[in-house]
Amino acid sequence: MAPFRFGVQLSKADSGAAWRDTVRKIEGLGYSTMFIPDHFEDQYGPLVALTVAAEATTTLRVGSLVFGNDYRHPVVLAKEIATLDLFSEGRVEFGLGAGWMTSDYEQSGMAEDAAGVRITRMAESLAIMKSLWSSGEATYQGQHYQVAGALGAPIPVQRPHPPIIIGGGGQRVLGIAAREADIVGVNPSLAAGRIGPEVLETTAAEYYHQRIEWIRKAAGARFDQLELQVLTFLVQIVKRPSTNWPG
Repeated sequence: MAPFRFGVQLSKADSGAAWRDTVRKIEGLGYSTMFIPDHFEDQYGPLVALTVAAEATTTLRVGSLVFGNDYRHPVVLAKEIATLDLFSEGRVEFGLGAGWMTSDYEQSGMAEDAAGVRITRMAESLAIMKSLWSSGEATYQGQHYQVAGALGAPIPVQRPHPPIIIGGGGQRVLGIAAREADIVGVNPSLAAGRIGPEVLETTAAEYYHQRIEWIRKAAGARFDQLELQVLTFLVQIVKRPSTNWPG
C-alpha cells in the first residue's frame, strides 16, 4: 500500500515575501505538495504563484487544484506546465478540471456550457496535452479543438508527463479520471456552481464508497496504480465512543 501524502492549498498571502515564507514553512513541516486553485476571485494567478513557490523551495511539490480548462488553450497550458516542471526539476502535479464555479463565467463573460460539454472539452484538452508532453507533438481533430502538428517544447522532466490530477463527484468525470489521470480526487457535488449547504449532503461515507466503486470499475487493472485524493476543509478530532480508545 502506498503511504499517505499530505498537501496544503493556498490562495494568496499578505505579500510576496509572506508567500515565500509560507511555502518554506509548509516544506519544513514535511508536507508533500502546495496547491493553488484557479478562479477569478481574490487569489494569486496560479502559474506565477506556483513558479515563485517552486523557486523558493527545494523539495516541495507544487500543483493546481485545479486549472479550469475553459480558461486556457491546451497548447498554451501544456507549454507553461512543461516549463514549470523543467525549472522546478520535476516537482509539478498538474490538476485539470472542466470548470464549475458559475461566478468565474459571470465575471469573465465566458460562456458556461452544460456540464457534459465542458467535460468533453476537458477530455479533448487533456489528450492534446498528454501528447505534447509525451511525444513532443500533437495533431488532434476533435469537437472542440483542432491542432495540427503542434510542437511540445520544452519537454517536462517527469516522464511521460507530470502526475495528472482529475477530481469530481459525478460518474462520468470520475470515469475519465480513472482511465486518464494518475491521481483521482473524490469531491463533493459541485453541480450547483457554488459552495453551499448542499455540499454537506454529500459528505456521508456511502457517497464516497459509491464513487470509489465507480473509479475501480472504470480503471480496471490500473486501479492499484492510482492515487486517491480528498480535499478536506475541516478536520475534527473527537474521542471514540469505545472503552478501547487510548485517549
